[in-house]
Amino acid sequence: MNGYRLLSLLIICLAAAGCSSSEDHTTSAEKGVSAGLLVTESGLGDDSFSDSAFQGLEQARDELDITFDYREPFDGDFEAHMENLIEQDHDVIMGLGYDSQESIDALAEEYPDQHFVLIDAVSEFDNVTSITFREDEGSYLIGLLAGMKTESDVVGFVGGEQIEVVERFENGFRDGVQAVNENAEILVEYAETFDDDGIGAELAQDMEDKNADYIFHAAGFTGVGVMKEAENLGIYAFGADSDQYFVAEDAVVSSMIKNVNVALYDVMEQLAEGEELEGGLKELGIEEEGVGLAPIRLISLSDEEQDRIDEEVKQ
Repeated sequence: MNGYRLLSLLIICLAAAGCSSSEDHTTSAEKGVSAGLLVTESGLGDDSFSDSAFQGLEQARDELDITFDYREPFDGDFEAHMENLIEQDHDVIMGLGYDSQESIDALAEEYPDQHFVLIDAVSEFDNVTSITFREDEGSYLIGLLAGMKTESDVVGFVGGEQIEVVERFENGFRDGVQAVNENAEILVEYAETFDDDGIGAELAQDMEDKNADYIFHAAGFTGVGVMKEAENLGIYAFGADSDQYFVAEDAVVSSMIKNVNVALYDVMEQLAEGEELEGGLKELGIEEEGVGLAPIRLISLSDEEQDRIDEEVKQ
């Protein structure tokens, strides 16, 4: 684990009351409303998807007096970790990403009275609430920025694995760039992993070699390598899922925020108020405050450019 990721993980653990080893957290089922969270295989410290989910439950703990436990499935055994959380008798079990869907579906069938929340994938089981995001809407805004501000007319997109949710990031980015800059070339590479910052750095270098001056990633921890290498190369980057400016302060112009934290907080608020989860699908876009744009830094927008961004946000 590199120094950056270790520091991020330590900060998260210090912020969580009773944080201990991944198999020895303070359980809370008898204390009121509680949740069990299975983060991604990359674990906490990604400054992205897993961290955002964790922060949403932290906020719910502090403001709604709920409690939660979590697991990091470094070994890839999603079902075993999730079943361990089920044994703690939480009100809801939460899984992040498409990798957790198979396990959630299997366990939803085995435990029909247990409520589940699945982020970024869709289950057909009645006891599973599926929450997805219109990533293309938020990524379109990033594309507008890249298309407006590129000086080389070459921009890049780095995806983690080539799956539907990441393709939505890519498609929205493409559409945004092309809406304001028909001459721009859009380089696209998939790392085939969300967990290798070294590969991310290599892909950023390759794109810079082809004159890309803005690179957007949707690649989890792999994307950390993209942003830090962009900083090393003196070009610009965009973050994903959370405001990733502090990963590379001389490179990250903005981030496409996917408010996983808000989505999970809302679930806990619903339970804390005595409402039951009804299952089904919730889709969150700009209008529902599911996706958005982090503050724009490092570059300046003309009044016309800012108006274009504001117009898209308000639609």
